[in-house]
Amino acid sequence: MANLTKNGRLDEERRAGSYLFNDNRLKLGLFGINCSGSAAITTAPEALKVNWPNEIRIASEADRIGLEALIPIARWKGFGGPSNFNGTNFETYTWAAGLGAVTRRVSVFATSHVPTVHPIVAAKQGVTIDHISDGRFGLNVVCGWFQPEFDMFGTTMQPLEDRYTYAAEWLDVLLKLWTEPGEFNHEGRYFNIKGGFSEPKPLQQPYPPIMNAGGSPVAQQFSAKYSDVAFLLLRDHGFEGIKRQVDDYRKLAWEKFKRDIQLWSYGYVVLRPTEQEAKDYLHYYVVEKGDDAAVDNLIAVQSQQANTLRNVELYEQFKYHFKAGWGGVPMVGTADQVVDQLRLVERAGINGMLLTFVDYDEGMRQMGEQIIPRLEQAGLRMPVTAP
Repeated sequence: MANLTKNGRLDEERRAGSYLFNDNRLKLGLFGINCSGSAAITTAPEALKVNWPNEIRIASEADRIGLEALIPIARWKGFGGPSNFNGTNFETYTWAAGLGAVTRRVSVFATSHVPTVHPIVAAKQGVTIDHISDGRFGLNVVCGWFQPEFDMFGTTMQPLEDRYTYAAEWLDVLLKLWTEPGEFNHEGRYFNIKGGFSEPKPLQQPYPPIMNAGGSPVAQQFSAKYSDVAFLLLRDHGFEGIKRQVDDYRKLAWEKFKRDIQLWSYGYVVLRPTEQEAKDYLHYYVVEKGDDAAVDNLIAVQSQQANTLRNVELYEQFKYHFKAGWGGVPMVGTADQVVDQLRLVERAGINGMLLTFVDYDEGMRQMGEQIIPRLEQAGLRMPVTAP
């Protein structure tokens, strides 16, 4: 892989040129602010409304307080229910271009369903965003799992292994477009490229960071081989369980591909002056205002298509946490308790956490005033400097 040195570690020059690969022991970002509700499946009126002024305000504040990444959800259709969870959404390449133009430090990702866009188009869109953002673009490669979206496109979802075979060839073509100095030909199972060519090249060399999320064995193999950042759904939220999952992933990436990749996860934050107030608010938006119809629809599709949580009983166990924040790590309590949970995942080997909130304006204020300073005091983050 072009982004690796002989010992398998990310190229140091590449690290130095990207804020995403800074020296903070725990990187932070926001997840899913391009979709209505973000990760909270609730009818609470303060849940995220998707409009462009909201996007600019939230992204600009994330940029100001020094977060590393904005990761969108690739969504084409909502999950129904009273909230039609995620049903109002912005397309992620154009979303990243728009936010890249109004921010100065944070990495802006596009999340790309590879069956829905040709790699030549994706390569050109990505490099354009990289130039718009002055070298802050990242690509989150996903294969798709939500059958109703494939129905919209009039395509059939491939078997799991075929999805990742397709994604690997898709990514090979894209990386050639980003790195080959002249024209090239490519003859493969899915693509026949004659005289492939793309200029300009990305500002980030040799190319922007690649992220992937996948829980099945074939998905983990793909991510370990191609990703700079693997995005994990943590099966266990305790220290030993997280460390075991992280260690297994790192072992796979190193022993099979001689790669030392970053591992990120995500969690939902409910911060209040007291632990009881935080629990009360969690109960309010999950139990009293939770959109049970939407989460039932989501779980029904995942139980048929996804391989991350196939067991129906396990789905029932996670239903509460899906409504709270898409099954992420719960960070509920006072500022000290939230930071303690962030310290725990970092000690277990997680490099970065994507955070979600119900009310993002309040969440950004809490991040800047209460969470970031405590993480700096704990030595997990460096003080923010002007971009």
